[in-house]
Amino acid sequence: GPAGAKMAIAVDEVFMFLRPRLGPLRTFRRYRYKKKWAATLPRIPCTRLALQNFDMNYSLQFGKRWPSIRISLLSEKKYGALVNNFTETDKVMQELELLNAKDFIYESYKSLVAELEFAAGSPPEEERSGCLDVQDEELKPEVPVGGDGTVHAQTALLQSPLHYPNIKCYTFSKGDISRFSPARPDSLGMLSYYLMDAASLLPVLALNVQPGDDVLDLCAAPGGKTLALLQMECCRHLTANDISVSRTKRLRSILQSYIPRELCALGSLDITCYDGREWGKEEESMYDKVLVDVPCTTDRHSLLEEENNIFHKMRTKERQGLPMLQLELLVSGLLAAKPTGEVVYSTCSLSQLQNEYVVERAVEVVAEKYGVNVHVEDLSFFRRHFQDTFYFFDSCRVGELVLPYLTANFGPMYICKLHRIT
Repeated sequence: GPAGAKMAIAVDEVFMFLRPRLGPLRTFRRYRYKKKWAATLPRIPCTRLALQNFDMNYSLQFGKRWPSIRISLLSEKKYGALVNNFTETDKVMQELELLNAKDFIYESYKSLVAELEFAAGSPPEEERSGCLDVQDEELKPEVPVGGDGTVHAQTALLQSPLHYPNIKCYTFSKGDISRFSPARPDSLGMLSYYLMDAASLLPVLALNVQPGDDVLDLCAAPGGKTLALLQMECCRHLTANDISVSRTKRLRSILQSYIPRELCALGSLDITCYDGREWGKEEESMYDKVLVDVPCTTDRHSLLEEENNIFHKMRTKERQGLPMLQLELLVSGLLAAKPTGEVVYSTCSLSQLQNEYVVERAVEVVAEKYGVNVHVEDLSFFRRHFQDTFYFFDSCRVGELVLPYLTANFGPMYICKLHRIT
């Protein structure tokens, strides 16, 4: 009966643990779990890896300033409009000025003229000519003085070490987030201006190219700084080099949109595709001025773009090897410069490992290994004369660093000028 059935079930439950196991426990197929391979696991975006890296390193380097720099890097950057001198320049300048944009180079020049004219006790000059920045502390003892004891400010300007009236770059003032529209071609197909980070012009200005100089742009692509050098119309000969074939093609394409073919055909411009690390050995002591704008972590790009991001896991060794590559390129640039020649080193990174440390080590290497003496020049006057446009870091051991800042969101851009003595 029912009572007997219940008794049988109870006995069965008691003795079930004494039965031998016939094999592994079986489960229905749909309940089985198989861990997925790493290839199918969610990948951490390169931009997030970059941000984690920067938070760890730059918070130590910049301290309380890092949160402000961080949000600026993650925000839309500002652009400058480099006017193409091979188009209808006056018309282009008028159009840009109607947008309330100003030529930051000319504005800096005007402020310098006003300072010197004030010191001379005469009204400021209005003419747009002459030169720009002057290292005031060095100039003071050498400012020409007339027989009546007055300072000849215009003469002082003409004797200034920086002399480059031909570059015009328009920017919107601090706090103005207006944007430039894409440039339109003129009747000859030349584009009227080139949009770029205005801080990228500072290495070109620091190079201080003089008429008749032989100039080398060792890592030229994508071409903004090369274009600026050509706008100056000072170079006797300009060599624009890059190791990448594809980037060299892009460089050619950009220059064709801004530079007349006949100018390139005159033999004053060479575009080459060689390993820049070997340049100093192949063409030693050949150039008056050398620009070494090295590959770097491109901090802003690394935080905003997944494509071609140096923080991709497949590029870890490449990223870790950047300081050594930068050192080799700078040493090569110093060897390619003539004795008494000048070299400007630049990056678009905030990293001390890629900036000051590379410069200091390069100076040691060329002295110990090649017997070449190099002097690192003081560029602190850049900080004062361009303070209305850029936000500078004031604690670099050598060189100058433009920091991204929300009201002046240019950079980062590190520049250091080296003068080869022997």
